[in-house]
Amino acid sequence: MSQAITTSPPPRPRLMRLLEDLRLAFGISALVAVVITLVVGKPALLYEQLVFSVCIGVLAFAVVDGARLLWWDRAEWTARQWLPFIGVMLLAAPLAHYTGMRIGFAIMGYTMPSLRDYPSAGRISMVVLTFGVITAMVVLIRHRDRLRRIRQEHADARLRTEVIERQALQAQLRLLQAQIEPHMLFNTLANLQGLIALDPDRASRMLDQLIQYLRATLGATRSESTTLAQEFAAMEAYLGLMGVRMGERLASRLQLPESLRAVRLPPMLLQPLVENAIIHGLEPKIEGGEIAIAAEARDGLLEITVRDTGLGLKDKPETRGGGVGVATTRERLRAIYGDGAAIVLAPNKPQGAIVRLTLPLETTA
Repeated sequence: MSQAITTSPPPRPRLMRLLEDLRLAFGISALVAVVITLVVGKPALLYEQLVFSVCIGVLAFAVVDGARLLWWDRAEWTARQWLPFIGVMLLAAPLAHYTGMRIGFAIMGYTMPSLRDYPSAGRISMVVLTFGVITAMVVLIRHRDRLRRIRQEHADARLRTEVIERQALQAQLRLLQAQIEPHMLFNTLANLQGLIALDPDRASRMLDQLIQYLRATLGATRSESTTLAQEFAAMEAYLGLMGVRMGERLASRLQLPESLRAVRLPPMLLQPLVENAIIHGLEPKIEGGEIAIAAEARDGLLEITVRDTGLGLKDKPETRGGGVGVATTRERLRAIYGDGAAIVLAPNKPQGAIVRLTLPLETTA
């Protein structure tokens, strides 16, 4: 089943966006008041200039930005969208200036001139300045929104890439795991077919062990992870199956500390290594031998060893070091953990081979 790719979150409510923009308008209006005060060279008028500038600027931008969010809330504007919006700004500038002046006069306790006396060269120039300031605010807000869209698009692209890579990794792991299951089953079924005619009782015992093994492993093979206790139980069932085939020639030991039973790891990680040790190390040896599987925690890592007393590496080094067993396990570890896990194949003393797995120590929640 493919994993859904989450894209950008839904846009915030327009009212929240307007309030955010008005905070910016307040700051720019205050900055304009400081600039005007410095230009006229009358620091004593700074407070008065702040009152009038903030009243006019915030009111003008509230009208313009509100209209933008209601009717022009789109990423790109054509000339047909810009022209009516400029008309809104041209209307908003004198209306906001006059209304803002009235509010400012009321705050300062001054008498507001009548509408007939309101037009003057100074006030007309301030209306033009108001138009220029709200135009600059609009350009600034649109540039900010554009940067946000670009960042969000990049974040969405990264998310899609991560999801695709994760899906590819899961497909790769399923492919590697699919190479393990038929390999073991075909070998067992081939031996079972040969025993049916020669030794029906032994074939029946092997079939019973095969059923137990499948019962222990089929659930785990369909999961992304399993516990060390379940993995050891599966290996115990597998060794029981191999014990029917090899008889007294096969001895086994499994050592799992109680504190590590809940540790998580990829499913079917040990089975190809154990199978590799038996097929290429113990089964070809006339007297057989022993295989020991042990787990321990070391320096915050999980270390698992598969040790056998079989023929060792010198007899068939190319087989013991490659094939489905070690090679497939190495690829799975690299795909899941990268450089965080390792597998080492070395000679066992006095005879046989050791496969040592080292991977992160992960416990269940």
